[in-house]
Amino acid sequence: MQIQPPTGGKPSGRDGAGQNAGPETSEQKRVSPVYVRLRAVMAAARYHGIDLDIRDFAAEPGEAAPSPASLVRWLRAQGAVAKGMRLRWRYIVKLGYTPPIVLLFRDGSAGLMVRSDPEKGIIWLRDPLKGEGEPPVPVDELRVRQLWTGDAVLIKRRSDESEADANFDIYWFAKMVMREKQGLRDIVFTSMVMSILQIFPALIVMQVIDRVVNYHSMATLVSLSGFIIILTLYEILLTYARQELTLVVTTRLDARISLHAFNRLLALPLEFYEREQVGEVLGRFAAIFKVRDFMTGQALNVILDAFVLLTILPVLFFMSSTLAWLTLLAAGGIGLIVVIMLPAMTRLSGKRVRAEMQRGATLYETIAGIRTVKTLALEATRQAEWDERVANVIRWRLASMRIANWSNTLVMPLNLFINRGVILIGAYLVITDSNTMQGGALTAFMMLGGRVAAPLVGLARLMETFNEVSVSLGEAGAVLNQPTETHALTHGMRPPIKGALSFSHVNFSYPGSTNKALADVNFEIPAGTMLGLVGRSGSGKSTITRLLQGVSRHYEGYLRLDGVDLREINLHYLRRSFGVVLQDNFLFRGTIQDNITAGRPGFTLEDVIRAARLAGAEEFIERMPAGYETWIEEGSTNISGGQRQRLAIARAVISDPKLMILDEATSALDPESEALVNANLKHLAKGRTMVIVSHRLSSLVDCDQIAVMDQGRAIDIGPHAVLLERCDVYRTLWHQQNRHLEERPAHDEAHQGEQPVGEA
Repeated sequence: MQIQPPTGGKPSGRDGAGQNAGPETSEQKRVSPVYVRLRAVMAAARYHGIDLDIRDFAAEPGEAAPSPASLVRWLRAQGAVAKGMRLRWRYIVKLGYTPPIVLLFRDGSAGLMVRSDPEKGIIWLRDPLKGEGEPPVPVDELRVRQLWTGDAVLIKRRSDESEADANFDIYWFAKMVMREKQGLRDIVFTSMVMSILQIFPALIVMQVIDRVVNYHSMATLVSLSGFIIILTLYEILLTYARQELTLVVTTRLDARISLHAFNRLLALPLEFYEREQVGEVLGRFAAIFKVRDFMTGQALNVILDAFVLLTILPVLFFMSSTLAWLTLLAAGGIGLIVVIMLPAMTRLSGKRVRAEMQRGATLYETIAGIRTVKTLALEATRQAEWDERVANVIRWRLASMRIANWSNTLVMPLNLFINRGVILIGAYLVITDSNTMQGGALTAFMMLGGRVAAPLVGLARLMETFNEVSVSLGEAGAVLNQPTETHALTHGMRPPIKGALSFSHVNFSYPGSTNKALADVNFEIPAGTMLGLVGRSGSGKSTITRLLQGVSRHYEGYLRLDGVDLREINLHYLRRSFGVVLQDNFLFRGTIQDNITAGRPGFTLEDVIRAARLAGAEEFIERMPAGYETWIEEGSTNISGGQRQRLAIARAVISDPKLMILDEATSALDPESEALVNANLKHLAKGRTMVIVSHRLSSLVDCDQIAVMDQGRAIDIGPHAVLLERCDVYRTLWHQQNRHLEERPAHDEAHQGEQPVGEA
């Protein structure tokens, strides 16, 4: 669905920025109800400090007006907490002063409820198209019922922003777990009840041996049998309930942790991915799932089993304090051995985890570059590197497993003592002093003692596993705890973009470099200019485009877009307002239409066709059997390089950006494809600013202005003819690339006086 602003056409930058509409005009009286509904949501979100862009909204197919579900999805994607509800008059009239609530009207529009008066039975509504300074209008129940569908959208600022931006560490995971308070409370309650119920079977066995067997009491046996049946049913039901609750809690935690981790990955700046090996990034990110499994699996189970200690230990001491102390001492010895072995196990586990990540990086790099591996016959080289990585993994895995085996061997005598030695000592106590313990009590103690030892041993094993998890957490933190672009993506201005650029004393150096990539760059161009950037390799051309896209924001000086410092503009809004075509563009696995509308789900097939026509891609798309539904394989292997570039241009122009950046967009094309793309550039440049980076000066001849870069400086700027006259660097580059055109006339003149043999 294309949302039309009051003046028609696509939403303006001011609409996207959510600025005040000002006094009502005659044009606003003709505004569509759908547009009013979206503006109501934008106004309510702005109250909480959240700026929405109307161009980011995409309605569900077939919706006549945005539904509460569509509006809530839009709000949540922009960082708000939103909920669609069906309310009744008697509830909303009791709210009093409240943040703006969006009430959805029957005609597809909406209003903003800002307060209510339950005594008078009225609420106050504000027009979304008017400024916040305009007084709201009081409306009674009868009038509201005629307009209102009963649906409302509630909005608030996300309360867990600090949690989302916090470091990924064990405390962050603990906070995530504690957010499931209600589910954890139910699990704890069922665990405590089950722990109490686990005492009774042992006590019943004690009674069976001491009373039923010794005294042959059939009546007691029948009574105990009925009690056991009832107890078993309760235990089965409680076990099922606890398992169901645990599954729900762990699944919710799994989803929340996965979402937070992936969002953090997306928020990392491009500079981070450029300097890190992709395979290692993926390996470290995957380590987060080891921590997740630990927190939602083993750690949670051990904590639940710990409730057994709270209920069973007092019973064990009541039966026999001697055997209870022996059990606790043996379990404590197991824990002591694990703690002593922990440093060495941590060191070896860390080396094993890092070796596995290096192996994964080699695997990813080989698969990602398989075309190069095959064409250059690099199989043997990659195999040798893989063998080395595998050998390294096996070396450290074997070492870590050996020390774990030593730990298990040292622990085994104590574990066997709990299972076997205690019964021998208990038998000795029964024989020597029957008043201290009887046979039934010994049997019951052994049944309960095993349940006590298991949580204690599990707690010791938990510490053993924790060292590996801490290493995984450190590796994941090396990626996920990097500085993000979250603040820049969610804050900042959203001014209307026309395309005027101004560089004033701009200096920039890449991290770790002592040389300046840009040194005191000064030039400016008005909106609608076609600007070319030329210069030798490393002169700073692509660096300028990086700064324009907000990839690098740590520069000195001032870079202004329409008079606004680029660093003050919302980064998401900035990038959505640009169209960017690179030398090597990535197409996603999917249809041609999906790739052209990537990130713009609201555009229709008509918009896709228009963009393809502008990019010169329509002719080859229509020749394909499936047309715009043609499936593009991974790596774009089923289309040519020229076709891929034209699809990338179509993807860039579909949103009608006011500023386009083409960074070596035609350098990898064949002459025919390059000529076709260049022929479309003049058409594309109408009404927009274009920044074109190219080594081929012939493709920049028609530019309004050409900036010549040399060693990070903009040494000159002007049209092609002017630069040929006054700029030595530009003239040298032009002669180098067009020498063949200059030599041919001289060659033809040299042969004009020659006559064929025999004609003299």
